[in-house]
Amino acid sequence: MINLSKGQRATIDSSIKMALVGLGWDPNKYDGGYDFDLDASAFLLDKSGKCVSEEDFVFYGNLSARDGAVKSMGDDTTGGNSETGDDEQIFIDFEKIPEDVERIGIAVTIYDAVKRGQNFGQVSNAYIRVAKIQDETDTEGETIIRFDLEEEFSIETALVVCEIYRKNGTWKFNAIGAGFQGGLARICQNYGIDATSE
Repeated sequence: MINLSKGQRATIDSSIKMALVGLGWDPNKYDGGYDFDLDASAFLLDKSGKCVSEEDFVFYGNLSARDGAVKSMGDDTTGGNSETGDDEQIFIDFEKIPEDVERIGIAVTIYDAVKRGQNFGQVSNAYIRVAKIQDETDTEGETIIRFDLEEEFSIETALVVCEIYRKNGTWKFNAIGAGFQGGLARICQNYGIDATSE
């Protein structure tokens, strides 16, 4: 397994045809009165870094991208279960990814963050892992890449965790860990999606 730090990259072995992207976190103890509902999203991007269509934006309201190449396995609305495994998972079938898709951006956002008074400064032990799996029923797999987000995010409500990108026919992992204010709408804007209709 390769452990990455922010800004580092790793090659995904070409023998991996299907991968699981698992994300986990632990909400800190606080008395805000709300559960932490963190949502993982995936954006299938063309060479300009934008989604070709809204179907290429995978989140709790659209669980599958074009051709089923990328799928969300659903929304954990209560937050924080990384002691027993991933909180949310995204499946990637590399053989189904459309030719016009060159990158897959993976983001995590806090649902209703402003109303609930929440931000990533109240979350700890956040990580992302990429695992080699045999099929979609394999929810554990063999972890090949792990990126622990050790940076403290005090006011951000959205994170671009990583991008998985294609270079010379090979898929690679880029550990980004960039924080934004503005939640999911801000990330969508960054990737060319109008989130006001979501």
